[in-house]
Amino acid sequence: PARMGLPALALLLAAGLLHTQAAPSARSFQLDYENDCFRKDGAPFRYISGSIHYARVPRPAWRDRLLKMYMSGLSAVQVYVPWNYHETLPGVYDFTGNRDMEAFLDLTAELGLLVILRPGPYICAEWEMGGLPAWLLWRPDIILRTSDPAYLAAVDSWLHILLPKIKPRLYQHGGNIISVQVENEYGSYYACDYGYLRHLLGSFRALLGSEVLLFTTDSAQAEELRCGTLQGLYATVDFGPGSNVTEAFGAQRRVEPKGPLVNSEYYTGWLDYWGEAHASTSAAWVARGLEDMLQLGASINMQVLTSLPWPGADYKDQYKPVTTSYDYDAPLSEAGDPTEKLFAIRTVIGKFQPLPAGPMPPATPKFAYGWVALRKVSAYPEGCTAPEWHCSTAQHTSLSLQYADLLDVLDVLCPSGPVQSQFPLTFEALKQAHGFVVYHTQLPWDVPDPATLGAPPHTICDRGYVMLHKEYQGTLERDGQTTLRVTGRAGDTLDILLENMGRISFGANTSDFKGVLGNLSLNSRPLSNWLVYPLAIDTAVQQGWPHAALSQSSSGGRVGPAFYTGTFETPGVAWDTFVKFPGWSKGLLWINGFNLGRYWSRRGPQQTLFVPGSVLHVGRPNNITVLELEEAPPTPLLLFLDRPLYNRTLGCSSTATE
Repeated sequence: PARMGLPALALLLAAGLLHTQAAPSARSFQLDYENDCFRKDGAPFRYISGSIHYARVPRPAWRDRLLKMYMSGLSAVQVYVPWNYHETLPGVYDFTGNRDMEAFLDLTAELGLLVILRPGPYICAEWEMGGLPAWLLWRPDIILRTSDPAYLAAVDSWLHILLPKIKPRLYQHGGNIISVQVENEYGSYYACDYGYLRHLLGSFRALLGSEVLLFTTDSAQAEELRCGTLQGLYATVDFGPGSNVTEAFGAQRRVEPKGPLVNSEYYTGWLDYWGEAHASTSAAWVARGLEDMLQLGASINMQVLTSLPWPGADYKDQYKPVTTSYDYDAPLSEAGDPTEKLFAIRTVIGKFQPLPAGPMPPATPKFAYGWVALRKVSAYPEGCTAPEWHCSTAQHTSLSLQYADLLDVLDVLCPSGPVQSQFPLTFEALKQAHGFVVYHTQLPWDVPDPATLGAPPHTICDRGYVMLHKEYQGTLERDGQTTLRVTGRAGDTLDILLENMGRISFGANTSDFKGVLGNLSLNSRPLSNWLVYPLAIDTAVQQGWPHAALSQSSSGGRVGPAFYTGTFETPGVAWDTFVKFPGWSKGLLWINGFNLGRYWSRRGPQQTLFVPGSVLHVGRPNNITVLELEEAPPTPLLLFLDRPLYNRTLGCSSTATE
């Protein structure tokens, strides 16, 4: 059916007529098994939808991204609700600011978009622990995504908060939510617990009513469809442009002989893992697969736009942490820019239904703020020491560094003080969800000759930065190096800064405990008597540290975990930008207290971090804080660009991919 243009929609909204055009009882969204389609208000209907993660898009950009999706010809958006984003601690809920899910849903309705909601409780989405709260693991024996009573009690408590917010927004009640997914790709999980799915079905029905369309999504693999589907939940599939469309929908037909064909996740790109090449999928390939599905009359949801961090990890024979950027080679870029792929998709959609009148909104403005020196005044000679970046055309902002070794500021980062323990404690035992923990002890004897400091396999979760007598020794890594050779004297301090790189969101049991999970040993003799510091770095930075505290630079070296800070000013505009870390190793970036995520220049592929213009100040300094974990460059500089970079390795001869 013809779609309502934005001007007419705005007039209806202003007159308050949108919800009174038909009584709620006349509104319906149903399955038609006889004619293999959906029916919306009694008429045959198929949706073309795109996924958008409100939790990964800055709130000031919500309208821009949704409007671009609408102008692409999409009739709906698919929306995840990450449980751990909203229930940060048991019984502590946050639906404010960027977490205001209801405001986001209201905006989708205002712009004339239907919603397919995916409230979990598990969502995957390459999100930390698949959206499940880390505090579930405070009970170490809990069995996630099963009928375990402890898990179900937490799920039920959450659903009784979430789903009443959803019910008034269901299509049947005058809202724009046409369907709700239960769990996500459950067939890929080892448990195959039908009792769990039945419990969720009962809870969703009790809290949302009998009329809402509930569905599941699984891959087209027979085993996954066997474990992920349940009578009473309409079964849909997901697959990408490389799949045989006929075969994939044939798999859906084996579990749903009648009803609409639905691809609930058409992969327009793919995610990146640290240490692997940047993933990309051609626009022509994506468009061809989309057209093939639309010719079959299928309803489709595509990965269209994602951004910003809360990355999780996959487990595929080994731990594979996801990069900070969730750009996904998506049709709308991380910065919300329409790509060639988006226009190719729009062209295909236009063959099957009318497109909204008017032009596509343009890309968001970007600004290359140039070089910012974080350590000392840096004056490049003419021609620049980094000619590949065309430094002569970039603005160069110089300022002095405020610097502190991490071990020197534990009183700031852990104001409650350390926990004493005979042996190391996990993050979960400390009730620490994210970030970092320091494990501190002393060498119990002299070690004049190199001895092996080591941990059992799979007990460093995920990276440990080792300091002996406050001198950086190296790194222990999950599924990587688990030993170091050290020397020292009895009483020398031994500190290990342990980093959580993201809990597993897909591919294995999601009970991904963090920290030092076993005993560290020196020449096979266990070390004991630990002081364990759970660090609240985000809290300290958000409260103004270290800018409000440090008055002069430290004389410390460049190696090992340390903070670097500085400021820069924007030239009258606060536009989106991208930060590159030339010569830096691995760490995190905050600007104005906002955590912009992890960089890992030495491993890649991601070489820049996206900085939304909404976090920048105009007319006053912007505070930069960098936590470098391994080694800073001799002249610590950041470079603000107007584009992202991937797959760049260190060295002047290397190439960059935009």
